[in-house]
Amino acid sequence: MKRPKTYTAKPNEIRASWRVVDATGNILGRLATQIAKTLQGKDKPVYTPNTLTGDYVIVVNASRVRVTGRKETQKLYYKHSGYIGNLKTFTLRDLMEKHPDRVLRLAVKGMLPTNKLGRGMLKRLKIYPGETHPHASQVSQNTTER
Repeated sequence: MKRPKTYTAKPNEIRASWRVVDATGNILGRLATQIAKTLQGKDKPVYTPNTLTGDYVIVVNASRVRVTGRKETQKLYYKHSGYIGNLKTFTLRDLMEKHPDRVLRLAVKGMLPTNKLGRGMLKRLKIYPGETHPHASQVSQNTTER
């Protein structure tokens, strides 16, 4: 009895499309999981774990994302320069005021694999705090060559 062969997506067979996500009123973690699945390509039938099968994701209105509970004051982000005694701490509220795109980028980054493939996926994520983005031509074509 012959077994059916498992399909494996090859990099030259995959066409990545562009998706636009509006973050207005969405909860941060739930939005980040949807974006991470799209970047990984887990929502496609040709998903292959060792190949970059995901799509490009453009997030607009990142400054209007919501959080639940008391995370605005209790959730902390850390930044270290490498020098002794130079650990900086920021609350979610401070980071949302200055760089609302970083909050969403860090949430998605934590849900992606920590290897070369994950870094390639994160490069496909474009986040903008406002309504406009410079990728209108890619979205209108909706496909791109790699």
